[in-house]
Amino acid sequence: MSGLVKAYAAVDLGASSGRVMVGRVSPDSLELSEAHRFPNRPVRTPEGLRWDILALYGGVLDGLRAAGRVDSVGIDSWAVDYGLLDADGALLGNPVHYRDARTEGVAEKVWATVPAGELYAATGIQYAPFNTLYQLVAARSTTQLAHAERLLLIPDLVSYWLTGEQGTELTNASTTQLVDPRTRTWSYDIAERLGVDLGLFAPLRRPGDPAGLLRPEVLEETGLAGPVPVTAVGSHDTASAVAAVPATGEPFAYICTGTWSLAGLELTAPVLTEESRAANFTNELGLDGTVRYLRNIMGLWLLQECQRVWGEPDLEQLLREAGAVQTLRSVVDAGDERFLAPGRMPERIAEACRASGQPVPVTRAEVTRCILDSLALAHRRAVEDAQRLADHPVDVVYLVGGGTRNALLCQLTADACGLPVVAGATEAAALGNVLVQARAHGVVGDLAAMRRLLTRTQPLTRYAPRGDGARWREAEARLATR
Repeated sequence: MSGLVKAYAAVDLGASSGRVMVGRVSPDSLELSEAHRFPNRPVRTPEGLRWDILALYGGVLDGLRAAGRVDSVGIDSWAVDYGLLDADGALLGNPVHYRDARTEGVAEKVWATVPAGELYAATGIQYAPFNTLYQLVAARSTTQLAHAERLLLIPDLVSYWLTGEQGTELTNASTTQLVDPRTRTWSYDIAERLGVDLGLFAPLRRPGDPAGLLRPEVLEETGLAGPVPVTAVGSHDTASAVAAVPATGEPFAYICTGTWSLAGLELTAPVLTEESRAANFTNELGLDGTVRYLRNIMGLWLLQECQRVWGEPDLEQLLREAGAVQTLRSVVDAGDERFLAPGRMPERIAEACRASGQPVPVTRAEVTRCILDSLALAHRRAVEDAQRLADHPVDVVYLVGGGTRNALLCQLTADACGLPVVAGATEAAALGNVLVQARAHGVVGDLAAMRRLLTRTQPLTRYAPRGDGARWREAEARLATR
């Protein structure tokens, strides 16, 4: 490595696991290594599904201890969920999991006050039953919310415990359905009409802003020598992952794959049309004034749940067997809410195929192939719809995140989209996290410079589309009629 090398710890909390990665960065080098990985296992309590936030925080501390000397720490996580603090700053119970059933039917109550079209025009956020707005309306009569003095989104909660300072990072705040994507600040009118107290939120901060110093107690527990700053990054993991798309200047689409697939475009302004709302696209905020215009797709959650039911069989063997199954034999709608909750996933996929008159997948290989074909088809629809709705044609699709390990999914996505797919970093969120810290500390330049560094230092795999797309168009039409 050449030049002045700085070390940055990226705390990256996903819906199924957390990790602390260490990025070593200079103006012309970038290396990422894993310090510690730990499970994220939600817990079903008598009150409902909850995050085990203390176990996650313990994993973070273990990871920082394993990381060794670092020049800064950044934190990203999944979106929408939050912790509530009392007047003394103490946590009021474990944060509710977004897959908890408490928001069932809440959206319709919200729309009775603010119609869905008006809500979308004001916030640009797609409908999802677990949006923070709906969670807050669902919690309106609870004792916890009545006693809360502060609401911190998950990465901001971890940052607060590390530093004692409170803030609300903008890219994650934009997923709450309470931010105006045009002004990049709170939508005060929407909050007032729906009885949401924006005073619960800490002041907004942006990627690159200082977020405090590790507390003395944290330094003692982790063995780090202070002072160690915490730097705000794109704290929504998708914001960090999109920052790590290794684009080289051509118009591109991206797919961030993991528990969810987030497929869309990077734009300079939101798309707030009624057609965009009907297509269920969201306008989340990214780095440097960008908008992440994307659709949420159920993602590898479908396969993860099947693997759990099957007793965690060898994934490589499963994918080899799935590769031998007939393409597009059976497909399901990967965005269907029936797949949102945990449990019985192979049965639910089989039931969906049976109900639509398709061959019912029986073997593990057939179920796996159904999932991967369905995800590729959903990727195709999202990429095509995004280009049309934003009037923004693309030449290539960049795929980052956990799905890059799945060569079959990458190839099927290229086939379905009819575009080359470039698979980038598996740990894209951690890389984006690290690079925002490095930029804040003057090691690298703007977003384009960050991406040039990625293309020079990270392995990329290119998948060329096969076939003419006719079978994918037929499958899309078949699914649309059911």
